[in-house]
Amino acid sequence: MPVIDNVKTVLDINDDLQDKALEIIIANTTSHLKLWLKKHTDLTSTPEELNFIIEELSIARFQRRGSEGMKSESVEGHAVTYSEDDFAPYLSILSAYIPEQEEKQGKVVFF
Repeated sequence: MPVIDNVKTVLDINDDLQDKALEIIIANTTSHLKLWLKKHTDLTSTPEELNFIIEELSIARFQRRGSEGMKSESVEGHAVTYSEDDFAPYLSILSAYIPEQEEKQGKVVFF
């Protein structure tokens, strides 16, 4: 099932009226994840098993529309605080893709 279908199912969207916005959000989230992986790993594409991160972040970003740039929001007693780093909750999962660094052993030479 394509990512957009999963996102629409979770958001209970049954029409195509918001597809354009969802496609942009999904594309931006996918690009963001690819850049993160490129920076921290040796991967050049997003593994399929990480699609759930794209879906969950796309849902969160869709629900945050109109509140972009805010750190928190309070409406009629309902308060929401937004994370500055969307990937923070997934770092323990994403860190599995970061290659382990070999410790470099130095050598001392006396003349």
